[in-house]
Amino acid sequence: MNILLQDWEFPPFDQIKTEDYEPAVRAAIAEAEAHVEAIATSPEEPTFENTVEALECASRRLDRISAVMMNLNECCTDDELQAVVMRLEPEMTRFSMKVMTDHRLYERVKYVSENSEYAEHSEKKTLLENTLKSFRRHGVALPPEQREQYKKNEEALSELKLRFSQNALADLNDWTLHLTDEDDLAGLPESVRTTAREEAASRGMEGWLFTLAAPSYIPFMTYSDRRDLREKMYRAYGSIGGRGNEHDNNEVIRRIVELRAEQARLLGYDTYCDYVLEDRMVQSLPNLRRFMQELKEAVLPAAKNDLAEIQKLSPFTSHLSPLMPWDFSYLSEKLKQQRYAFDSEALRPYFPLEAVREGIFALYGRLYGLRFDPAPEVPVYHEDVKVYRVSQLPTKHLTLNTELGLLYLDMHPRASKRSGAWMTEFRGQYGAVRPQIQVVCNFSKPTSDTPALLRFSEVETFMHEMGHAMHGMLSDVQYESLSGTNVKRDFVEMPSQVMENWCYEPEFLNTFARHYQTGEPLPTEYVEKIRAAQNHMAGWLCLRQLNLGFTDIAFHTVPDGSTVGKAEAVEASAMTNLLPRVPGCCTATNFSHIFGGGYASGYYGYKWAEVLDADIFSRFKQDGIFNQETASAFRREVLSKGGTEHPAILFKNFMGRDPDNKALLKRMNLIN
Repeated sequence: MNILLQDWEFPPFDQIKTEDYEPAVRAAIAEAEAHVEAIATSPEEPTFENTVEALECASRRLDRISAVMMNLNECCTDDELQAVVMRLEPEMTRFSMKVMTDHRLYERVKYVSENSEYAEHSEKKTLLENTLKSFRRHGVALPPEQREQYKKNEEALSELKLRFSQNALADLNDWTLHLTDEDDLAGLPESVRTTAREEAASRGMEGWLFTLAAPSYIPFMTYSDRRDLREKMYRAYGSIGGRGNEHDNNEVIRRIVELRAEQARLLGYDTYCDYVLEDRMVQSLPNLRRFMQELKEAVLPAAKNDLAEIQKLSPFTSHLSPLMPWDFSYLSEKLKQQRYAFDSEALRPYFPLEAVREGIFALYGRLYGLRFDPAPEVPVYHEDVKVYRVSQLPTKHLTLNTELGLLYLDMHPRASKRSGAWMTEFRGQYGAVRPQIQVVCNFSKPTSDTPALLRFSEVETFMHEMGHAMHGMLSDVQYESLSGTNVKRDFVEMPSQVMENWCYEPEFLNTFARHYQTGEPLPTEYVEKIRAAQNHMAGWLCLRQLNLGFTDIAFHTVPDGSTVGKAEAVEASAMTNLLPRVPGCCTATNFSHIFGGGYASGYYGYKWAEVLDADIFSRFKQDGIFNQETASAFRREVLSKGGTEHPAILFKNFMGRDPDNKALLKRMNLIN
């Protein structure tokens, strides 16, 4: 029997073959269709249990199989798996749309809604409201012809999003910079050279090989003295998905935007943004524009000042006229060194990956009483992956001593993995069923003579993704669709971003930051430099995030997607550019968050959540960053609740008031 169709405690990666997916997914779809049909044709009076709860469980086997397949397609894919996913994704979308546009189901759910009473903040009430809203937001009330068009558009969109991501990955992997003259390595730290030499050797080449993967691209742009080579790297990275080849994403973007705009119009919204934001904390496009504009006005002077400081940097800028985007990371690092005597590369020996991981594990142990034990018996899909059993130890606030779930860590880049860092699930929490959570990153690999050493920014990234993971791990709800990170999109980044704050706290850094060779603790002066440099280029970086949010809004507020021209032009009109734009370079053609993922009309959420995270961490700072009473309250009022209550209520339950943006502006040194 197909291994994917059997019951398993955890994904049997050691037994799954690519050819298993197609028959398994189709069998699981057929099973789910039978369950749904039984609900729709039941002669019994509709109740919460036989309708809403039954729908929640109807496709559980399909959900499990597709979670394995889709997650591996992101982090351990190949041509064969990509082809399988491209065939199956429209079929899975077709099934989903068939359910959400079934009038029989809708009428049963509506009957339950009109004939049931639930406590104001009960999970049942939330699940019922979400289910009813989901039917309506998927076009169930449309006339038959428009309903069919909506379904076809959704199928097309599911395929286009996959194609976008595959194109971006292919373009990233297609380009390398091969150097054979040591003079071309001027400015690059020895660790960066070693990694590039080993990358070249792994491909049977002499010299040094640099790629567009983050652990190669970022240090090259930060340290290379060769401006001409930085320009080459910048242009190559900036043109991912926009090179006019078979992987070009311009037409894919145009079609995605067009279909999203049409879907919104079919449902009665002016734009896709209006459709999305109705179901977010921000609630409406005018509210979002006001939030973005106010934040932009607050940070633009700081961003301009950051640029002015860079332009005055002597002697490095005397020959750089005009200053170009490929100069900025390089000069920013020089300014950081000059201003704070801060060398990002000098910190890396104090952050070996294993020590950072154990430090983060210990932090969660201290805050929530969690323990992380290696689970080598659990199968993995790649040798780089490590699995841990997460257990709850007894604490002052919890008497439990039980397993909470599995944590998969996949830390290093490879050609089969997309760029970036993310958290996802092979299974979410519900009732007594515990989650199986995956954290995927692209951190520098170990070399022949050094362990994997993280940049400080990578330590922050690890903390961020573990924040997402523990949001899922500490979930304690009844229904999977309400568990963990299944919250409103502009709230989902708050629990992850709040964890980044600990990276700047000496009390936390001192628990794990040791030199990998000598065991020497991170020197006090380094900790002071990290804290002093916390707001280095803060205005510039905030403006960059806002620019990406404005770009997202620009694509998704066009009334007619067919009017969208080349992505580069749309992006240029949306961004406030303080440096010259480079023809042929465009973020949008590689902007997987909005065109390949779930952040369309929602990228602003990072900044929105930053207001929340700064405010929430102010309570931790006040009470003590290891205060278990505060951590217990955060777990009880926020992390454990998932999406069972509105985020504004969760925030207020923890903080005792509504959000205040002063904490963020103060953290950025924009106010006293």
